[in-house]
Amino acid sequence: MQPKLTLGPIAYHWAASRKVDFYAQIADEAPIDTVYLGETICSKRAPFVERDLPKIIDRLEAAGKQVVLCSLAEIMLPRERKATADLAELEDIEIEINNAAGLYARGRRSHRIGPFFSAYNEATIQWMESQGATHICLPVELPAPALKIASKAALAESMGVEVMVFGRASLAVSARCYHARAYGRTKDNCRFVCEEHDDGMPLATRDGKPILRINGIQTQSESYLNLLAETENLSGFGVTHFRLMPQAVDMTAVATVFQNKIDGVLDLEEADNRLAQICLGCNFSNGFFHGTAGYRKIQKLAEGV
Repeated sequence: MQPKLTLGPIAYHWAASRKVDFYAQIADEAPIDTVYLGETICSKRAPFVERDLPKIIDRLEAAGKQVVLCSLAEIMLPRERKATADLAELEDIEIEINNAAGLYARGRRSHRIGPFFSAYNEATIQWMESQGATHICLPVELPAPALKIASKAALAESMGVEVMVFGRASLAVSARCYHARAYGRTKDNCRFVCEEHDDGMPLATRDGKPILRINGIQTQSESYLNLLAETENLSGFGVTHFRLMPQAVDMTAVATVFQNKIDGVLDLEEADNRLAQICLGCNFSNGFFHGTAGYRKIQKLAEGV
């Protein structure tokens, strides 16, 4: 069975109208099987997301998309604990948990495990399944041999296995907001400066070389992860879902390229060329998969896979 495409939650503080239009296009045009919704980075943004969720969910489900609601990656405040507890109580929609507080609140009821968890080995995956996990998105920094082992462990427990194949990699989540600090503001008085950067705030080295992106409390890769060349390997590992992360590019076109590559409509060279045109000016990387620095773009396949 071919892996299915999923769309991860929007990591950035896009305007509400933009999000509504974005998901309408995904519903009507994108070859996406499952769409993850919700605020995963900053609880201060959550009200801007939640007010439009009902109509977004209705639009996506009417188009035949499966919808999954996501928890925050970091829990620091009472309101964040309450939001996580409220999410954990939902029974009529699938949820993805990204923090230990969510696991505690959910108990042994079914749920998905998000990429912010450190699910690096078989024992962890088996324990998560024993606690009700039915599906797991593996950490983005796992190299190919580890992905193969982790996929086998999850499949042995009849879990769905998801791997991120496109978008800026999440590298860290902090208690402090560097995005606000860069503008001389505090986290509590940020005035939502993150809205000014719809694809993350560029961060350069002292000699001016692009190195990272800042998104509120999150640090991301400067490059877009691109595992088009590795999709066949991942399919061979038994991976059931490929995750695309929303970026400030035409995501419907991105999804179409990946689907055409999976279906064999496009060969790798043509698919790569089309993706490069869609993401004009952006660098691609796949180093983590090949067991090297994540920012690198490796042409050869990883050994032993």
